[in-house]
Amino acid sequence: MKAKTKSKSLQWALLAIVLLLVLSACAAGANPAVDVPSAEGELAGFWLGLWQGIIVPITWIISLFSDTVSIYEVHNNGGWYDTGFLLGAGFFLGGSGAGSRGVRRR
Repeated sequence: MKAKTKSKSLQWALLAIVLLLVLSACAAGANPAVDVPSAEGELAGFWLGLWQGIIVPITWIISLFSDTVSIYEVHNNGGWYDTGFLLGAGFFLGGSGAGSRGVRRR
């Protein structure tokens, strides 16, 4: 009986290790273009991130058919652009606030 329990523990440990390896492979890497101006000499900031977050559903559809359109500006100023992008995307996509409201019963 102990051998069966030991085998089960080993299976769970191996599953956990494989799961951690798979999830770590999905981790985002560093953006080498942060704080590097684009060819036009511009750097995307908070306001452009907010705008691009708001239009992300439309941009995503266009990006499926065009190699020249992407949903995220890599030449950005870092955290401020990311914050604007997430706020804009959350604003347009509804965020999670609507999901927390329950059905009101009378």
